[in-house]
Amino acid sequence: MHGQKRMSTPHFDRIALIGIGLIGSSIARDVKELGLAGEVVISTRSAETLKRAEELALGTHYVSSAADAVKDADLVIVSVPVGASEAVAKQIAGSLKPGAIVTDVGSTKASVIAQMAPHMPEGVHFIPGHPLAGTEKSGPDAGFVGLFRDRWCIFTPLPDTDQAALDTLKSFWMALGSRIDEMDPQHHDKVLAIVSHLPHIIAYNIVGTADDLETVTDAEVIKYSASGFRDFTRLAASDPTMWRDVCLHNKDAILEMLARFSEDLAYLQRAIRWGEGDKLFELFTRTRAIRRSIVQAGQDVDAPDFGRHALDVKK
Repeated sequence: MHGQKRMSTPHFDRIALIGIGLIGSSIARDVKELGLAGEVVISTRSAETLKRAEELALGTHYVSSAADAVKDADLVIVSVPVGASEAVAKQIAGSLKPGAIVTDVGSTKASVIAQMAPHMPEGVHFIPGHPLAGTEKSGPDAGFVGLFRDRWCIFTPLPDTDQAALDTLKSFWMALGSRIDEMDPQHHDKVLAIVSHLPHIIAYNIVGTADDLETVTDAEVIKYSASGFRDFTRLAASDPTMWRDVCLHNKDAILEMLARFSEDLAYLQRAIRWGEGDKLFELFTRTRAIRRSIVQAGQDVDAPDFGRHALDVKK
């Protein structure tokens, strides 16, 4: 939503967080920092993770049952791998109060809508969402205040979505520092397939290939990793369960982008084989400009070596 209008900062009596990994724990930290809720109830399947969330004081109440967590909650945020969305929807459906807002943070939207929407009771506002923020780390310790600052949060509202509920949810994410946009679910999934899903798949594949070559190169692939390979390993360190589910639940869009990528890779392969330097130079010049536009849009920094030297100085 470009040229966004200002909205009042929301305050909820009770927020329920279902799942407390990187995204959920970052939301919890921001909510606490900004005073956006009177109570924050946290639920997760793992007793160990729930205990750690309590040790970190991420919420005010901690329960193993998702159904118990959402009782009397004004806002429910489902932050689980997308493949678990339907199971969570079934668990919480009977405990949601009328007027509650239910949203998610999944990287695929058409699949999440198909899994969750049929189980949402009358009078509950289900509004799918996706904050485009994260790191390669996972778990409640991975979250931090400010993860969503100046990052996009995309909503894919259903045709009958209540505008007041949508405005309230937008206001919540804006309070966390997010920029807001809306998309059709299928369009969202196609866009994310190229800007997020495909890069992760390529990274997993390259790092897997390097691992296979370790025996051939006598361990020199890892030993002499340069910055390019190092950056691929950061993507490839992302949560395996989450990315398995993304691939399975955005299959069509990902396969379409993989086919296009394969065609472009074949073009590049021919240019290298036949020594067509002009084609290589044109491609590299064009992609360099894209990198600069991302920095200018405030979605990354142009510090040398991706800011690593600045991090070293802080240490």
